[in-house]
Amino acid sequence: MSDEIQYPICVMGVQGSGKSTIGRSLAAALGLRFFDGDDLHSVEAKAKMASGHPLTDDDRLPWLARIAEVIADAASHCEPIVVACSALKRSYRDLMRETVPSLYFAQLEGSQALIAERLSHRNHEYMPPTLLDSQFAALEPLASDEAGTRVSLTLTPDEIVAEIMKEIGH
Repeated sequence: MSDEIQYPICVMGVQGSGKSTIGRSLAAALGLRFFDGDDLHSVEAKAKMASGHPLTDDDRLPWLARIAEVIADAASHCEPIVVACSALKRSYRDLMRETVPSLYFAQLEGSQALIAERLSHRNHEYMPPTLLDSQFAALEPLASDEAGTRVSLTLTPDEIVAEIMKEIGH
């Protein structure tokens, strides 16, 4: 029983960093449920992004609150989950931690050039590659006083999952 994860994990990073892919793989490796925060974006937010306009803090705050509620609900049922969410700013992560203090973050980090290359091979429903600049402009990397780890995108997906698992003691 002590081997079981007792806290939720948020896989974070800019668009195209592989949050959903890594989150799903990590959840499968840990035997946890995966939830994609993108599923909670409002229709208006998706339309705004699809038109090439980045979300503002005011646009993001209700979305982040909804994600935190999903995580808190799972925690209230003793079900830690893995969530994919950009969580770009410290203030966003702090807001989520207000609801779920035990939330652990795994930041996927890579150069803007690497992620732009990845995005050139991807067609996302509402996140055009033109929003990458705004994502990097908003990004505040995970700080040393935050519960979490930063993992390089130069690793393979399997290596990234293994690195996160090592960091959380699995």
